[in-house]
Amino acid sequence: MRGLGVFVRAQAPVRRLSSDRFARRNREKGNAAFSADAEAAGFTAKVDNIVVRREQPSALIAERLQIPVTSEVVVRSRRYLADDRALQAAVSYIPAAFAEGTAIEQEDSGPGGIYARLEESGHLLDHFTEEVGARMPTPEERQALDIDAGIPVLTVSRTAYDTDNVPVEVCDTVIVSDAYLLEYTFPAN
Repeated sequence: MRGLGVFVRAQAPVRRLSSDRFARRNREKGNAAFSADAEAAGFTAKVDNIVVRREQPSALIAERLQIPVTSEVVVRSRRYLADDRALQAAVSYIPAAFAEGTAIEQEDSGPGGIYARLEESGHLLDHFTEEVGARMPTPEERQALDIDAGIPVLTVSRTAYDTDNVPVEVCDTVIVSDAYLLEYTFPAN
């Protein structure tokens, strides 16, 4: 019978280390989270297809950011590559009041990324929550990530909070499932 046998998938090229990727020391070195992940795996990180705009948030985003639907958010869409292979696409939503007058509103948000800019503007990051799921990609996602039909994606929906427990960013990420290994470390207490 054709098609039967053992199939071995290549090891995921990038480990997404939850315990380390948002460490302040990475921002202080000028690295955003993806850059730290890719470089730790020996890849050259690149971000492209950056689009920055302002809009009113959806009801879900407004709820997650704890802001009125009538307010504005800065939306940052981008694609992440390791050695020129597209691995993920992300869209961040930052309350416009927090991004106003910062490089968050520019394509190049500067060393350390948007989290470094938020901290410079007085929003010291304290913690993050993430929800991880899996699904088949949309046709647009398949094209953006250059993946074949049948390759699932992981979805990571993250909210970043400052030390006052104020949500400062929501980020929805779509990850090529065979490109990443998600690793979580947490205490047993």
